[in-house]
Amino acid sequence: MAVDQSVVGWILASLLGLAALCRLVARRGGRRGGEEGRECGVVGTDGIVTTGKQCGSESVNGDGSEADVIIVGAGVAGAALAHTLGKDGRRVHVIERDLTEPDRIVGELLQPGGYLKLIELGLEDCVKEIDAQRVFGYALFKDGQNTRLSYPLEKFHSDVSGRSFHNGRFIQRMREKAATLSNVKLEQGTVTSLIEEKGTIKGVQYKTKDGKELAVYAPLTVVCDGCFSNLRRSLCKPKVDIPSCFVGLILEKCQLPYANHGHVILADPSPILFYPISSTEVRCLVDVPGQKVPNISNGEMANYLKTVVAPQVPHEIHEAFVAAVDKGNIRTMPNRSMPAAPHPTPGALLMGDAFNMRHPLTGGGMTVALSDIVVLRDLLRPLRDLNDAPTLCKYLESFYTLRKPVASTINTLAGALYKVFCASPDPARKEMRQACFDYLSLGGVFSNGPVSLLSGLNPRPLSLVLHFFAVAIYGVGRLMLPFPSIKRMWIGARLISGASGIIFPIIKAEGVRQMFFPAMVPAYYRGPPAK
Repeated sequence: MAVDQSVVGWILASLLGLAALCRLVARRGGRRGGEEGRECGVVGTDGIVTTGKQCGSESVNGDGSEADVIIVGAGVAGAALAHTLGKDGRRVHVIERDLTEPDRIVGELLQPGGYLKLIELGLEDCVKEIDAQRVFGYALFKDGQNTRLSYPLEKFHSDVSGRSFHNGRFIQRMREKAATLSNVKLEQGTVTSLIEEKGTIKGVQYKTKDGKELAVYAPLTVVCDGCFSNLRRSLCKPKVDIPSCFVGLILEKCQLPYANHGHVILADPSPILFYPISSTEVRCLVDVPGQKVPNISNGEMANYLKTVVAPQVPHEIHEAFVAAVDKGNIRTMPNRSMPAAPHPTPGALLMGDAFNMRHPLTGGGMTVALSDIVVLRDLLRPLRDLNDAPTLCKYLESFYTLRKPVASTINTLAGALYKVFCASPDPARKEMRQACFDYLSLGGVFSNGPVSLLSGLNPRPLSLVLHFFAVAIYGVGRLMLPFPSIKRMWIGARLISGASGIIFPIIKAEGVRQMFFPAMVPAYYRGPPAK
């Protein structure tokens, strides 16, 4: 059966690639190249929880008595999960290291698929009153050419689109909403360890804001304390890769070439991103390959941005970019990638960036986290009693399979696109990069398909593989026009080989069986434990 699907996949990918090639021939006469243009209460604006009302139950006081669920971390995943489970009647105790408004340079773009999950969770009002900007697609720039890629939103309500914003404002809105529920306790404290008894997680040990050492117990502990998690090693086998770093700037009072669109510059050595985060500000993220970036304090970074990056920035925002560099508020953030590799542990679950990360090029992190919360909510809804930890653990193994269509599609696309979009002296890699730009520029199914995958609107792993190899086959076809040669045929063979070398290791890390054959995973069939 697997062989048959593989053959069908190659045929479909070949047809897509050939169709794209035909479109190119018809449009451009066969020419190569692209020529298109708690304390129980509410979180205040200062981030401090102020007393508003008594807890609905004394069993969430943080003094060692029992809650239903402990959540470690109140970022995007933690705050959204707290509100979701609290709304379902669970007694939730959230422990967050710092309840002041976060200030990050990532987590600022929510794809339309993520916004749909936000609506499903009843949190769509969290993007209101924070000067969030609607995003309708991307603009792709390469070597003086550009093309616009719109989200395929025709079948959705007019309110559905991407959203971009200040990450901290969005998180504070979700914290506020969670804290309004009487059965949710939001507390500032630092979790120091998980409490384990006979292989089962019973709760957490934590230090309160005023330095007290306390323990709190619950049948389920959800760890979502972010990319710097110090608890994940107890619950998974982390293999963190840092392929690059983002250098972040804010451009003020400038107009992007395409309003309400993210902008991706296929620059040398790697991509540059621009997108609005308020009505007056544009976020710029410059990708720097490797883990070492130019020094900021001695001016090396400013010089790099002005001499290497600025000449590749669209002329419409060049002046604003240089002004942002001169202003000096330059920040860096390592880009982490970590496949989900859990070892199921009774009484505990990992979520968010503590569990699974991908390169942030495609802005898919929040979409994956919100989708995971929907999956977990639906799994937990039939259960009123969470105290049978071993049985619950086996049941929740389904979570790791049910999350795969969205998570693996976005993760694989992010990793593959980053490698394709980076500049390379290798002729085969150069052809793949140009073929990707030209393929997306063709429009129709050739752009709608990949953009649907990127936006989380069509989380189908097989569709991703088909389009990826369609780009490769399209690139080989371009090489054969107008006349093939030995050199071009060799580059074409290396292009296909290189494409396979990019995507197959990512798919292997994600899990081939869970990704493409979920029905073969035993946990997929498992029903809720008997009441």
